[in-house]
Amino acid sequence: MLKLIFLLLLAANAALFAYGKGYLGNYSGNEHEPARVKNQQNADKLHIITAEQANAAVAAAAPPAPVPRNEAAATACLEVGNFVMADARRFEERVAPLELGDRQVRKNLPGQEISSYIVHIPPQGSKEAADKKAAELRALGVTNYFIMNESSPLRWGISLGVFRSETAAQSQLATLVKQGVHNAKVVPRYTGSKQLLYQFRDISADTKARLEKIAARFPDQETRACSK
Repeated sequence: MLKLIFLLLLAANAALFAYGKGYLGNYSGNEHEPARVKNQQNADKLHIITAEQANAAVAAAAPPAPVPRNEAAATACLEVGNFVMADARRFEERVAPLELGDRQVRKNLPGQEISSYIVHIPPQGSKEAADKKAAELRALGVTNYFIMNESSPLRWGISLGVFRSETAAQSQLATLVKQGVHNAKVVPRYTGSKQLLYQFRDISADTKARLEKIAARFPDQETRACSK
């Protein structure tokens, strides 16, 4: 019996020795480490590298990052004007090729133009005072006058002539001064006129530059940020 136990222990030790040396074949996950490296293909070509070298190799193999497109920034709103009707039509013709659609807005503005110049004595405050001043003019030999009695800022003033140009009005005033009329003056008369301005919204920097170049052909106009 003891002999049998001795033989079993001897056989077990021999089996453990053979397993440790890898003589019993390969067992996935359990083979001896030197035997596993020995059995790998091209084991002689394996090299141990540092973490820095590994990171550098990954970075070199990565595809290049996409280059962002250089897009023009948008401008909130550009305003050009004020145009009289004739200039507005010419401006629109030059802007049309830009095809701005609903990003282009035209606005009508109230405007005034000088229609003539009047030589007059300022309002006298009442009809009686205006009649008295008219009598003084007649005494000086001035007969070409008119008492303004319509509802206007010049009511009860005295008109001494209306002229198309300021030069002609000033010439008349000089003549009256020579006659002894010293309280007359020349003022412009205004008439309503239609004026236009243009607003361009959500435009690129390139479009803004092109609009400013077009507006530069109209010396009386200016470009600015939209007022509202």
